Amino acid sequence: MFVALALLAAIGFAALGVWQIERRAWKRDLIARVEARIHAPAVAPPVPGSWPGLDMRAEEYRRVRLRGTFDHDRETLVQALTERGAGFWVLTPLRTPQGIVLVNRGFVPPERRAPATRSAGRVAGTATVIGLMRTSEPHGGFLRANDPAADRWHSRDIAAIARARGLGTVAPFFVDADASPNPGGYPLGGLTVVSFRNSHLVYALTWFALAALSGGAAVLALRSRGAR
Repeated sequence: MFVALALLAAIGFAALGVWQIERRAWKRDLIARVEARIHAPAVAPPVPGSWPGLDMRAEEYRRVRLRGTFDHDRETLVQALTERGAGFWVLTPLRTPQGIVLVNRGFVPPERRAPATRSAGRVAGTATVIGLMRTSEPHGGFLRANDPAADRWHSRDIAAIARARGLGTVAPFFVDADASPNPGGYPLGGLTVVSFRNSHLVYALTWFALAALSGGAAVLALRSRGAR
């Protein structure tokens, strides 16, 4: 009975190791594709006709160029923790000829939360934005749900922000603006963190080690039987 269980465990652990190797290959391919998107020339964003069926797994971090007019009176501040410290992301609707796109114009520290403290950065007229497409964050922050009624936001939930601001139909993605400076210095763009955890090789080696131990235990059990 013990030998059979040990052999089954060895097979199961080996299968998990193979699965982690496959996951590692998938993750490395994903990282390569995302890196290519980030450094590619900026392109036009998806048109509204494609929004309902847009696959953000294939589009996230694509570098895009937008032209439109910011609706600063409907900006939304979302709590942020960045390399510059704690503060807020400034999400502002950009009204383009193709529709409304929420743009994360960048980071502001707490003392710049009030629009009056960064009035120079509230550019008027037609603006050009280059940045990275990002997917919506509808589940709030870690252990912190968004509270639209109190205008308290912990994640960039596009649909909820659009409802709270009365924007109607908006793009199902937002755009993280690049580091092009804004007048007055704020908001501060270009702080997108692109990081993918890739520990699959460690996991694979762990599973293979457990498979070897289980197999070794089965062999020792068989030998001890034969020695009797």
